[in-house]
Amino acid sequence: MFKDITLGQYFPVDSPVHRLDPRTKLILLVMYIVAVFIAKDLWVFGFIIAFMLFMTAMSRVPLSYITKAIKPMKWLLPLMFLLNLFMVKTGTVLVQWQFITITTGGVRQALFIVLRLIALVSGASLLTLTTTPVSLTEGLERLFAPLKVIKFPAHELAMMMTIALRFIPTLLEEADKIMKAQLARGADLESGNVLKRAKAMLPILIPLFVNSFRRAEELALAMESRCYHGGEGRTRLKVLRFHWRDLIAFLIMAALIASVIILQNTFPIDHWIAQAFKNLTGLK
Repeated sequence: MFKDITLGQYFPVDSPVHRLDPRTKLILLVMYIVAVFIAKDLWVFGFIIAFMLFMTAMSRVPLSYITKAIKPMKWLLPLMFLLNLFMVKTGTVLVQWQFITITTGGVRQALFIVLRLIALVSGASLLTLTTTPVSLTEGLERLFAPLKVIKFPAHELAMMMTIALRFIPTLLEEADKIMKAQLARGADLESGNVLKRAKAMLPILIPLFVNSFRRAEELALAMESRCYHGGEGRTRLKVLRFHWRDLIAFLIMAALIASVIILQNTFPIDHWIAQAFKNLTGLK
């Protein structure tokens, strides 16, 4: 159950994506999110999915890691699809039965929501799979550095975000061990209705919270014993520097955004398909 969640895990391998500056990867993720949200045609969205598959191949991360990141959403994705399918009433009516109405706008919106969620989760997972927690902390801190002028705690915020992200796999592994221990003692976690299954999770959640607080205290003591006092006066073993490969990555992502804008404005294939469907079915 918990082993399928890959968010926060790092896959150690040498690849062009791994060698990118962490600041570059963070900015590229923001640009990728922009591309995901400005895409308005389904076929253009397929172009974005193809780009994500290409980046996964370039990173040499097994595709199974990306699919594992999507697997925990196996209940959320169908729910979001059905909600948008039945709640959105725009476009041509395809099905009308009692209180159920399915329109072309509902189908389109449902597909967009599912594809966007998949694309966003895949992009975030690829970032954590190709960037170590230490590099991610330094990248966030350097990006937030200009905000120090207004007394923004850039280092502290970056540290908290990275620690939280780093401990996701640890907590999931610990929860899996506690669950197996409870199952070995005869606990029934899967039978019964939703309320009964929720109550059965209490023997797992309580020790998990206790262990989390204990782990947080141990981490705080370890940082204090090493004289940690924030980012003031801190030196680094490796200084972040941009390279030519970072410029190439920026150009590729900029080309993706430009292609999305140009293609969907020049070749509105979704509109042509919808018009052809109306002509064939005689719908207005």
